[in-house]
Amino acid sequence: MKLYTISGLGADEKVLEKLTFNPNIEVVHIPWLIPDLEEDFHHYVTRMSESIDDSEDFYLLGYSFGGLIVQEIHKLKPAKKIVIMGSIRSDSEKSKLILAGQKTNAVKYIPLRVFNGNTTLFYSFFRKLFDPKNPRLTQYFRVKDPYYLKWSMDKVANWKFDKMPDVIQILADKDIVFPIKNSQPDFVIKNATHLFPVTKAKEVSAILKNIFV
Repeated sequence: MKLYTISGLGADEKVLEKLTFNPNIEVVHIPWLIPDLEEDFHHYVTRMSESIDDSEDFYLLGYSFGGLIVQEIHKLKPAKKIVIMGSIRSDSEKSKLILAGQKTNAVKYIPLRVFNGNTTLFYSFFRKLFDPKNPRLTQYFRVKDPYYLKWSMDKVANWKFDKMPDVIQILADKDIVFPIKNSQPDFVIKNATHLFPVTKAKEVSAILKNIFV
């Protein structure tokens, strides 16, 4: 059975590489595409789904922003099972910070240069959100195209989605990107931040092995 995975905003497959699965699972990572100028979100999701062969059963796994994307893909190409990690099942689960960004449309007014992934300002912001104590944070976030980063953050802020009952959600109890208090997750990773697929890989893998069989 193929398991298609999509990583978090700005991250590549390295952030998921510590996860292990049952021997019969073939993991296929879908890399981030750079959005076209002013590309519509639905069109982008359609492009991201093109590498999925839905002529046979498959699973979906999305982390953080990737969790939003796989849920959108699930509407186009339904998966046998779908899991989101460090992500939300509907826009009602957004944090106050994200809701403020949505209300003010703040991302639109931030200069593109601020989204340069190599700047100290951008790195400091992401480090505070994801895991302030992890000195190796930058090795997981390697998709640094400024337009992609700005476009993606805007799409997270403005995402509208109704909860689907078949989506399995795994959250960390100390996640400040998507706080657990706003959700009712199926699984909770204790003493973990948003970066839990890396820091709690063994525990997360045990859960995923029971889901993706």
